[in-house]
Order: sequence, then structure tokens, then C-alpha cells
Amino acid sequence: MKTTESQAEKNSDVLPLSENISNKIKVTRAKKIEIILERAIFSARWLLMPFYVCCVLLIVILVIKFTQDFCFKIIPLAFVEIENSEIILSILELIDLLLVANLLIIIIFSGYENFVSKFDLEDNADRPEWMSNISYSNLKLKLMGALVTISAIDLLGSFIKVAEISQRVLIWQVSIHFTFVISGLLFAWMDNISEKT
Repeated sequence: MKTTESQAEKNSDVLPLSENISNKIKVTRAKKIEIILERAIFSARWLLMPFYVCCVLLIVILVIKFTQDFCFKIIPLAFVEIENSEIILSILELIDLLLVANLLIIIIFSGYENFVSKFDLEDNADRPEWMSNISYSNLKLKLMGALVTISAIDLLGSFIKVAEISQRVLIWQVSIHFTFVISGLLFAWMDNISEKT
């Protein structure tokens, strides 16, 4: 009788112990799966790399287009009698290309540094100071600022050749420009509110 009681006590002690071990095994397996998933999700940021590489290629295309326009549109203007407004329009087109290229550089640098990986360029003397200072909200503001500037340059070009443009097109351009301006102000105001809160 005593032996059966002692065996029952042993069995009752063994069962919770085996359950504890199986629970620990389940927890460690779940933790391992969680770690693997988190690492996979964290590594997914490298999927953005093709976007940034393509943006660099876009800058190369802009350089080619800028060079073509400069060689075949601007340089010939020096040897032909032409109105100043035509020269200004041609220069404004080149400035548009330059601003878009600058915008792409800002997007590439800050996007890569914010979402993919840090640049290991601390010891490089040519590293721009703004590279590590542009957050995602700053990037949005710079994007809106560049869009407003590009829109303003296009609008200036339209005002220069106002005699050739219909009033309807001009009204649309002014409306679009004011939309960009108001959007930029709203972005800045929202960022200001979020920083205060």
C-alpha cells in the first residue's frame, strides 16, 4: 500500500516537470520563430536598394539631357540674334533639370540613410553636413520646397511667353502653383505641431 502511494506521488511530481519542459521548449521555439521573422522583416529594408539605384540612373539621364540641351540649345544662342526672353526660357529649362537632379540626390541620400543603412563616411571631408540631419519629415518639406520652386520656375517661363499661352492654361498653372505652396505650408504647420506635442 505504501509503495503504491509513493509511486503515485512520484508520478504526480514527474508530470508537472515534463509539462514545464515542454512549455519551455514551446517558448524557445516561438522565440526562435519570432527572431527569424524579425530579422527577415528588418532585412526587407534592402528591397529599397533597387529604387535608389534607379534614382541614380535617373540622375545620369538628367546629366545626358542637360548636356544635350546645353550643347544644342544654349551654345547656338550665343551666335544667333535672338530675344532675351528666349535665352531666359532656355536657361530656366536647364535650371529645372538641375533642381530635379538636386531633389533626387536629397531623396537618395536621406532615404537610404533613414530606411536602409547609415553611410560610413564620417571621416570623409566631402560629406555634406545635411546628410545625417534630414529626417523623414524634413525630407517631405524639402520635397515640397523643391516642387514649389520647380513650379515657380515653370510659371516664370509661362509669364515670359504670356502672349503665346492661352489664359486658361495660365490660370491652371497659377492654381497648381498655389496648390503646391499651400500644401508645403500645411506640411510645415503639421510638422511644427508634431514637434511641439
